[in-house]
Amino acid sequence: MQRFHVHLHVDDLAQNIAFYTRLFGVEPTRVERDYAKWMLEDPRVNFAISTRGHHPPGLDHLGFQVDAKEELADLKARAQAADMAVLDEGSTTCCYARSDKHWITDPQGIAWEHFHSLGNIPVFHETSDAAATNSACCAPKAAAPAPATTTSCCAPRSGSNPSTCC
Repeated sequence: MQRFHVHLHVDDLAQNIAFYTRLFGVEPTRVERDYAKWMLEDPRVNFAISTRGHHPPGLDHLGFQVDAKEELADLKARAQAADMAVLDEGSTTCCYARSDKHWITDPQGIAWEHFHSLGNIPVFHETSDAAATNSACCAPKAAAPAPATTTSCCAPRSGSNPSTCC
C-alpha cells in the first residue's frame, strides 16, 4: 500500500509543530531538533517538516512511501516507461530513516521521492559509508522548484473571495 509523502522546509520548527499538531489533531510520530514527522492514517500521509539546509520555507518535495520492495520496483518501472529520468539512490539514509529510494522530477521541477523505509536511524543522515556520503539526502539539488513569482489564486489574500478559487 502506498502513503503520500510531503516534505516542507520551515523557518520555526516549534511554531510549525504546534500548528500542524492542531491541524492534524495528533502529535507528531517523530520529533528531532531539526525535523518532525506525522504518519497519518486517514488520509495515509507521511508529512514531514525540517529546518535543515539553507532552503527558503516551502515545499521541498513530494513522494510516495511504499510498504514493499515490489511496490517500489513498480513505481520505478512506471517512471522509466514514461521516459522520466530516474535518480536511483538504492539503499541510503536520510530523514532519520534507512530506505531504498529513487527520485524523479516533474515538468515544473518539483522533486518526487519514491521510497521503501527499512527502519529508523538515530541521526538525520549517516555518513559512515560511501553510498550515504554521496546521497542527495532529501530532494536532489537540481530538482528544487524555482521560487514563485505570482500569487496563487487559491492563497488567502486580504479581501479575496474564496468562491473564486481555482
